[in-house]
Amino acid sequence: MDASDPTGPWSRARVDDFLADAAVPVRLSCRTPADDLWMLSLWYEWDPETAELRCATAADADVVRFLRAHDDVAFEISTNDPPYRGVRGRGTATVEPDAEKAVLRRLITRYLGDTDSELTERLLSPDRDEVVIRIRPERMHTWDYASRMKQSK
Repeated sequence: MDASDPTGPWSRARVDDFLADAAVPVRLSCRTPADDLWMLSLWYEWDPETAELRCATAADADVVRFLRAHDDVAFEISTNDPPYRGVRGRGTATVEPDAEKAVLRRLITRYLGDTDSELTERLLSPDRDEVVIRIRPERMHTWDYASRMKQSK
């Protein structure tokens, strides 16, 4: 299955819109080098042209080592409040340096609104090495419980 053809109620265009607008973290599942399951949440951005999710994290984060050992991942991006809806899938992840912290800067603006905070200062510190995690979905599935939840009221 081509990730550009998601299963579920949404079209690819609706997936693109949702992923561009939803300011919730991606829940990312991967495997550790010992082949145990691991899950974490990361800020993300969606590129509809390349059909990839991009996240940023510190170069020394555990997940970087995990993804270099096993590049297969599962992910979910969904609303936290009713009516529940979202996108889940699986794919592969690559990790590469982000010396200029370009992805991180975009994510800070996306999630925090501006770059004037102690958190931003710490994240953009010249002493912090940053990487980009690129997630290429191989399969995506959507769900939207709006009509189901409306009927239950």
